[in-house]
Amino acid sequence: MSESSNSFSIKQWSQDDQPREKLRDKGKSSLSDAELVAILIGSGSRDESAVDLSKRILASAGNNLNALGKLSLKQLQEFKGIGEAKAITIAAALELGRRRKLEEALKQEKITSSRDVYDIMQPVIGELPHEEFWILYLNNSNKVLQKQQLSKGGITGTMVDVRLVLKYALEVGAVALVLCHNHPSGTLKPSEADRLITKKLSAAALSLDIKVLDHLIITETAYFSFADETIMP
Repeated sequence: MSESSNSFSIKQWSQDDQPREKLRDKGKSSLSDAELVAILIGSGSRDESAVDLSKRILASAGNNLNALGKLSLKQLQEFKGIGEAKAITIAAALELGRRRKLEEALKQEKITSSRDVYDIMQPVIGELPHEEFWILYLNNSNKVLQKQQLSKGGITGTMVDVRLVLKYALEVGAVALVLCHNHPSGTLKPSEADRLITKKLSAAALSLDIKVLDHLIITETAYFSFADETIMP
């Protein structure tokens, strides 16, 4: 079915609301899932924008991209504003994502020492002018399932949400975690806050049979490992 001339085309949106321009100017990670899907479908219907339609489609799948990828073309076309061509575009994009995930799984990084963690994370956070807190989620072979930035703070510190850490660990099926954050100042001495968050996360994870294996403080040229220094809780 052809699109109505009164549909909410992305081209008609204000500059700040256009996902394509947002991706171009701010990078792909700045877009929400709904905005990315909106780019795929291009326009909504007479009654709702492409982003609103995308939000509704995502909500039907529990806001889970894996679940969305399992919807059939027929199911996608049940949404007003989604014809066969748009349904095929969505299905193709999600299939590419699935295949990419499979390829990444074949190249999973395995953690055998604190040095492995440093080699993985130093290029990510070692030279940043601000502090970031990251989590490595591991399977039972100590292979990295996922790397995730948990928080980003000023040069004096960052905040960590324990609930988010454990929620994501359960989602990806992790059995172990490695905590990492950088010290822009270059100091390798753990602060009292560093010790407290390690203790807090370790205790919370243990209640779910998930083990926190280590916590690394990373700088441009060196690192400090809680496990190597035998100060893990």
